[in-house]
Amino acid sequence: MIIKNDLLDILLGSIFEGVLIADSEHIVRYVNPSYERITGIKSESIIGEHLEDIRPGARLPSVIDNGEELLNIPRVENGLEYMVNMVPIKQDGKIIGGISIVNEMDNLYDLFEKLKKSESIIKKLEDHMDNINKSRYDFGDIISFDKNSIKTKELAKRAALSDSNVLITGETGTGKELYAHSIHNNSERSHSSFVPVNSASFDKNLLESELFGYEDGAFTGAKKNGKFGLFEIAHGGTLFLDEIGEMDLDLQSRLLRVLQEGRIRRIGGLEEIPVNVRIIAATNKNLLQMCEKGEFREDLYYRLSVFPINVLPLRERKDDIEGLINVFLKEFEDKFKRSMKIDNTAMNILVNYQWPGNVRELKNAIEFSANMTDDYLIKENNLPQIIRIKGIEDNLIKIQSLSHIVLKAEREAIENALLIYGSSVEGKKLAAKALNISLSTLYNKLKEHDFQ
Repeated sequence: MIIKNDLLDILLGSIFEGVLIADSEHIVRYVNPSYERITGIKSESIIGEHLEDIRPGARLPSVIDNGEELLNIPRVENGLEYMVNMVPIKQDGKIIGGISIVNEMDNLYDLFEKLKKSESIIKKLEDHMDNINKSRYDFGDIISFDKNSIKTKELAKRAALSDSNVLITGETGTGKELYAHSIHNNSERSHSSFVPVNSASFDKNLLESELFGYEDGAFTGAKKNGKFGLFEIAHGGTLFLDEIGEMDLDLQSRLLRVLQEGRIRRIGGLEEIPVNVRIIAATNKNLLQMCEKGEFREDLYYRLSVFPINVLPLRERKDDIEGLINVFLKEFEDKFKRSMKIDNTAMNILVNYQWPGNVRELKNAIEFSANMTDDYLIKENNLPQIIRIKGIEDNLIKIQSLSHIVLKAEREAIENALLIYGSSVEGKKLAAKALNISLSTLYNKLKEHDFQ
């Protein structure tokens, strides 16, 4: 039994009480810095050793063996009095180890103050638990029938196998967040936190305090006892920085420093706090163009885009549209408690529409249409008006005039003939004969089609 939860490790390392954890074989697996300070025993001399060998007379082994708690046990170490609480650790009803909590006993008032401090740390963590999100999506949630979409998903799966920073680009509504969740959920960091933050949702100062946290009294309005930053909460996991292109240049500099050094400093703090975080960033902007204009740091861009992934707009992966529609229909069937289908005409309009709002717009369109139908069959007149009108316009644009088609075919035929017979005078004679036209007509056609 080894402490693997990075957030728990931060908590135990922060509290004033000493903590020792041993497994079912009485082997010491963890001690926090406070335990070393109180007992004078260094972690390297005790971790991995049998507790009885290092601490003769230790009573935690009996707690582990018989499962009975021992509370408020007085001990003296190097002239320092302290109290120990020893309890078994159980999993599914089975004892898998034991934990000792050591409290110094300088005086009752001091103990009370230390308890309040420990409770404050725990409360701060609890206050931030709502910000800690496990990834909700997996690659199975990404619809990919189109060959371009399949390639994008395969690239994202490769990104999940690495621990490199990822930059996901694409228009609004293409599903960039879906890819971010899926990459984390299939990475070695999947057991740890996935912490999303939208860079456009905060002003510069607020985003800085969210990312890096702050100490007590760092600024007016700061919470008492300070606040953990999202980098600390994401320690061991993934920090998803959505709309990274909206981040202020000064804050970009601080982010770059974290990526270079793996450390953060809270606002108003002096301590350098090590963090182990993978960054997945996303944007609908062209960051390289922003770099050229001085709106985005070029060095930060290359730090973030170690593994670039571009999610194509829906109009460039049309073979996904029908599959997405079927998924959304099933979702609204469950919501409306009724079956739902779509006729061929409506489906054809939806497939040929350009979808400037991408998947998000498509889902809204299907929900609107599902509300508009009376017979559970979505027809053309049930679709949003803008889609019906634009769909008709797009189809008209696709119908070319007959003369245009004839000219295009004529040019292609002449190109093929010259390719076969050559462009010399003799070759043109043979080409004209193959095309069943006179040589003079061929020369006129060459001039008409502006052949070089």
